[in-house]
Amino acid sequence: MTELKLAQLPDRTPIKLAIAVSPHLNDALGDYAEAYKETYGRSETVPDLIPFMLQAFLESDRAFAKRRATRS
Repeated sequence: MTELKLAQLPDRTPIKLAIAVSPHLNDALGDYAEAYKETYGRSETVPDLIPFMLQAFLESDRAFAKRRATRS
């Protein structure tokens, strides 16, 4: 079989998670969504923002990235 330059795409099936947050965190998330709207001129719901917020957090955590790299 011929190898393509583009590797096979990973599984992109979304996985739904349900979480409970404190009232304080819920308020902060709502404030963040409002700041997002003011900054970019478009409204996004908190559930739509959370996956990107988590991804940005994990990508910015150098200790976590280093630990993950050593486990691969």
